[in-house]
Amino acid sequence: MRMLMLWMILGALSPARAHAADNAVVERLGTVSFPTSCAPSVRAPFDRGIALLHDFWYQEARRQFEKIAKSDPTCAMAHWGIAMSVFHQIWDRPDDAALALGWTELGLARSPPAKTARERAYISALSAFYRPAHRNHQSATLSYSAAMGALYARYPEDPDAGAFYALSLLAAEAPDDTSLSAERNALAVLTPLFQRYPDHPGIVHYLIHASDTPSLAVAGLAAARHYGDIAATAPHAVHMPGHIFARLGMWQADIESQRASIAASQAAEARHQSGAFDQLHSYDFLLYAYLQSGEDANARSVLAETAALLDHFRDMPGMQPNGMSGMLPYYRSEYPVIFDLEQRDWKAASALEPAAGALPETQAWTYWARTIAAGHLHETKAAQDDLEHYDSLMEQVKRGSRAYIADSTGVRIKRGEMRAWVAFAAGNPADAISQMRETADLQDKVGQGEVDIPAREMLAEILSESGQPREALTEYERALALSPNRLNGLFGAGLAAEAVGDKSKAYGYYAALLKSTDSGSRSSRAEFEHAKNFILGGSPRPTAQSHTWRGASR
Repeated sequence: MRMLMLWMILGALSPARAHAADNAVVERLGTVSFPTSCAPSVRAPFDRGIALLHDFWYQEARRQFEKIAKSDPTCAMAHWGIAMSVFHQIWDRPDDAALALGWTELGLARSPPAKTARERAYISALSAFYRPAHRNHQSATLSYSAAMGALYARYPEDPDAGAFYALSLLAAEAPDDTSLSAERNALAVLTPLFQRYPDHPGIVHYLIHASDTPSLAVAGLAAARHYGDIAATAPHAVHMPGHIFARLGMWQADIESQRASIAASQAAEARHQSGAFDQLHSYDFLLYAYLQSGEDANARSVLAETAALLDHFRDMPGMQPNGMSGMLPYYRSEYPVIFDLEQRDWKAASALEPAAGALPETQAWTYWARTIAAGHLHETKAAQDDLEHYDSLMEQVKRGSRAYIADSTGVRIKRGEMRAWVAFAAGNPADAISQMRETADLQDKVGQGEVDIPAREMLAEILSESGQPREALTEYERALALSPNRLNGLFGAGLAAEAVGDKSKAYGYYAALLKSTDSGSRSSRAEFEHAKNFILGGSPRPTAQSHTWRGASR
């Protein structure tokens, strides 16, 4: 089998990027070999297109396959590649325009038919998704996944078939599925393939996605450590290891991954390639990791850098209207939410407003944060009002084209957390504890969101503030087992251990906090002074009623 390591001089395969060759820019996308019956002159570009698909560099993949179709009009698989480039699977659901384009391209791929049975099988499998009779996204995705499973069974030596099949399993998971069966089934396909094809971008990439939950994260660590090296040119690929590093509390590795991804995005933009928008997602991971590491100044610098970056994107020619423009208010809303909640600045969080032009589901994110803040501040009416705003926004979502979001497990978790904080604000700790426990049990099945506060950590905090430090310590320990090395989780566990008189555990948690934050040397938060004093023997043991920390009332 012909193997091509995609460490190519940019422009050697793509005339539109010939200018990049002047700077000898080496393109690293991973190792791909995808045999086709297309003209020999387009075989290497075709492998590049497949690698771009696997790296989720969809815009570049589409451009690559469009060039191939022009260069070799008999290459049916080029049209399949174009249809694949607008089918983003686990990212989003294609709109009507993408569905129409995909079906048209598959029509071109079928007439005249591809020259090999394997190629026809790929085209037929994707047609199972795009066929107009499939107006239900979930059933269409299931049909595609079944077809890819049959294709892989027929061609078990085709690593791309295995990779695309595994991705389809993840894409076909229902929004309310908490079983993780799709992830485990995908891992069963990908893990042996990773042993045979360690540099294949799809296998490595999808293995990380399949492992992106606390109970499975360790299974993705080897892939995470490898992906950024084999596909160092692709911004999303360089970002992806952070999904596993964050799950495992490996904050410095996460920071390095996101900085490298941002640099890759900026380099792509300088070469007039797509990928600049990938910075936005890398920045939210970077912000979160800085906050867990106690790097307050760096976290604030992210807020400033992203504000300027968002303005830059807003002012780009052709941005309004643009499908990407909806991302801008999302990130304008998200970054301050992450910062204020992790800093425990409840006053600031309670005053947050959704960014102008934000979609209902994006506005809901802000009201979730405000409800948490109002709960900590015991502002009952504000908490109730924010929950009502959230519910009203979800009703709007249900009436729109992305109604499936409102029925997702993530929304159920967010609303459960909000109900708990409303009850806590109203002085009903028993109800708050019951509601948050139910929510934490649900979240434990699927894992917290990417840049999120664990519901079980919130449960521990409510227990702690309700004078139940022993129960709080148990929940902090469970939260940290699933979400290790979270700054607020470690400190909260240390306080709870102090409150019950377990000096050994308190010492352990404070030591872990200082270890993961360079002894708090880059932060002015009082938590670090408390932890250092305790370890030095200078901190008095709190009582059951004095175990909260200064940030709780800021």
